[in-house]
Amino acid sequence: MNALRSIVFNIFFFGGSLFWSIALLWTLVLPKEKCTRIVSYFYGGYITLIEKYILGLKLEIKGFENIPKTGAYIIAAKHQSAFETLKLPYMKSLGYPAIILKKELTYIPIYGWYFSGMGQIAIDRGSHKESLDSIVKGCQKNLSAGRSVIIFPQGTRTAIGAQKPYKAGIAKVYRDTNALIVPMALNSGLFWGRNAFFKKPGTITFEFLPPIPPGLPPLQMMEQLEKAIEDGTDGLVAGVGKSAN
Repeated sequence: MNALRSIVFNIFFFGGSLFWSIALLWTLVLPKEKCTRIVSYFYGGYITLIEKYILGLKLEIKGFENIPKTGAYIIAAKHQSAFETLKLPYMKSLGYPAIILKKELTYIPIYGWYFSGMGQIAIDRGSHKESLDSIVKGCQKNLSAGRSVIIFPQGTRTAIGAQKPYKAGIAKVYRDTNALIVPMALNSGLFWGRNAFFKKPGTITFEFLPPIPPGLPPLQMMEQLEKAIEDGTDGLVAGVGKSAN
């Protein structure tokens, strides 16, 4: 049954993505904020519907009290699947934050144009220095304009139980932007694995953890960030296992 659901979902996902990419082309001439709001409403809403009614996959959010009520901030999130990249940038409650992505994705015909149209931060990966500089500049631009930023500090999707180092880029961004960081744990990999065609029904949890204030020594911030995200993620993964027993 789950395999059939996944097959049907993928048909609707890729077909719907193509449909909305064409249907919403007119939004690319609008200001970035309006483009983001419209695309989030139609495309983001469509993805949520097919996840819920075809896959049986829902989202639960915890820790909203840890989100600052005013000002822009950095969300440093665990990254286990494509699910969070389809959810976080479209969340009205977060003010439609900008997400950091590979510049190559903006070259995808039609679909990739929306990353630029919505003002996402495309990384120039020509060299390590250029990559870091483009991340910092993109974050500074968005944060100064009052728009929060999503960073995946491990830099790539990480399978449940896999160990990946936290990259130094988040420390440079933290230091140079003097921004508050909200760590975010999740358990999406239990239901939507890395590069997985087949998905599982259930409830994915995003948990926003107590923020890390600006001004700490970067190494101290990194230690706090990694511990918060890893402990929080381990707890969410273990919690699903207990509820299943």
